[in-house]
Amino acid sequence: MRKLVLAISMLAVAGSAAFADPIQDRQALMKERGKLAGQLSKVVKGEDDFDAGAVLTTLKALQANAEKFDAEKLFPAGSDKGDTTAAPKIWQDMAGFNSAEDKLLADLKAAVASPPADVDALKTQLNTIGGDCGNCHQNYRIKKG
Repeated sequence: MRKLVLAISMLAVAGSAAFADPIQDRQALMKERGKLAGQLSKVVKGEDDFDAGAVLTTLKALQANAEKFDAEKLFPAGSDKGDTTAAPKIWQDMAGFNSAEDKLLADLKAAVASPPADVDALKTQLNTIGGDCGNCHQNYRIKKG
C-alpha cells in the first residue's frame, strides 16, 4: 500500500510539472531573450568590447531561445487572462503571430550562420533582430501603463 501511495504521489508531481503556468513560462522565455539581446546591445553601444566568440555564443543562445518558442504551449486558449501583457490579437491572429516568431528565428539562424566580424556588422544584425522584436511587440503586446 505504501508503494502505491508513493507511486501515485510521484505521478501527481510529474503531472503538475507538465501543466506549468504558460504565462510564467512565456514571461521567463521573453526575459531570457531580453537579457541576451541586452548583452549584444551593450557591445553595439560600446559599453562592452566586441569579442567575436562571445557575440556568437550570445547569438546561438538567442537562437536556442527562439527555438523553444511554441505558441500552442505558451499561449493556449484562456491564457490571455491574468498577469500578462499578451494582446488579444495573438489569439485572433495566431498565424500572423507564429509568422513573426518564424521571421525572428530565421534572422537569428542567418546571424549565427554568418557571425559578425566587427561591431558594425553586429549593429546591422541587431537592427534586424531588434526590428523583429519591435514589430511583434507593437502588434502582439499590450504596453504597460
